[in-house]
Amino acid sequence: MPFTPSAARSSATISVASAYMRQVYQWMTAGLALTTAVSYGVASSPSLQTAIFGNSFVAIVLIVAQIALVIALSAAVHKMSSSTATGLFLLYSTLTGVTLSSIFVVYPIGSIANAFLVTTGTFLAMSVYGTVTKRDLTGLGSFLFMGLIGICIAMVVNIFLQSSMMDFVISCVGVLVFTGLTAYDTQRLRLFGEDAPMHDGTAVRRGAILGALTLYLDFINLFLMLLRLFTNRD
Repeated sequence: MPFTPSAARSSATISVASAYMRQVYQWMTAGLALTTAVSYGVASSPSLQTAIFGNSFVAIVLIVAQIALVIALSAAVHKMSSSTATGLFLLYSTLTGVTLSSIFVVYPIGSIANAFLVTTGTFLAMSVYGTVTKRDLTGLGSFLFMGLIGICIAMVVNIFLQSSMMDFVISCVGVLVFTGLTAYDTQRLRLFGEDAPMHDGTAVRRGAILGALTLYLDFINLFLMLLRLFTNRD
């Protein structure tokens, strides 16, 4: 088969998308590694645990700061320098590590390790699916977003109900939603990467950081839902 201009464009598009996704996964991995290190470090220090979780004001400030960082990165990343966007993402990863350190107190280390392994395997499988599937997952995204809103509402309601059955249902639905979001977001980011302006390093870094944040959130939330689903609290 002769090498045509359209084939050349297709090859170039795949190359650009692959380069972009490589950056996304590299930064996502860096964020997860930082979160893990900070989480374990805080959990290993009783004084830090007491200072952070013994004061409800500090815990609330940490949660509000995390939400603010996600909103800032999602809404204004295109206005930031690449170093600012990177710094905010790493700061968010650090704060997440601080708040996640509580799981080392609530759950056995073996259960945490098992949930992490299952999350990693599921995430990789759905990322590969989102990359190679020819099916358009756009419609699935709307459905999953509604499911995510439902989970948030149910979790707020269950704060008052304290229902173990409702908690189990929320965890089951959460696993399905974040598993689906992993495939959907991977496909969406790869399509975005096909048109990434590789000649503009700043724009590519911004896009890679935003993509890394998206997949990072999918991974962390899937991990937490699996941990709630498969383990019993001490």
